[in-house]
Amino acid sequence: MEYYNYLKSLHLIFVITWFAGLFYIVRLFVYQIEASEKPSPEKEILQEQFKIMSYRLWYIITWPSAILASFFAFWMLFFTEMGNAWLQMPWMHVKLGFVFLLYLYHLKCHQIFKQLQNNEVKHTGNFMRIWNEGATIILFAVVFLVILKNAVNWIFGVIGIFLFSILIMLGFKFYKRIRERNQS
Repeated sequence: MEYYNYLKSLHLIFVITWFAGLFYIVRLFVYQIEASEKPSPEKEILQEQFKIMSYRLWYIITWPSAILASFFAFWMLFFTEMGNAWLQMPWMHVKLGFVFLLYLYHLKCHQIFKQLQNNEVKHTGNFMRIWNEGATIILFAVVFLVILKNAVNWIFGVIGIFLFSILIMLGFKFYKRIRERNQS
């Protein structure tokens, strides 16, 4: 049982670094997309720098963190007595659904990363700012599920996440207006 707490600690550390990587990579996407709109030579200089930063973040921090967070989670769930008990609980099933969504989000970020590494800009900076909130919503959902350990009230949780998403979008629109006003 003692080693379970070590596994849990390692899992949590790598979840935190995984989310840090996801939050920062999308911010770098915003900067890289905005750099593509600048005049030469500033455009090329910034794009190359953001490519290097994105590459290092993605392959040195974000991917390894995702793999290690999952490794320690699987170890806890499938090779400990406590994990077997967690797998029987409905809140864990909902949490694993959110983890699946997190992996889909991660894979979409990987696709965007590859496009930007090839100088293919398919999204706007504003889209990326909104996209960045996807990880935030998943983080909130997972933390509340893990702390409260209650899937019975998942309807209230979904409503709460929906309302939280609306607040994020309103905040985004407010911030966008401020940025546009400051640019003019």
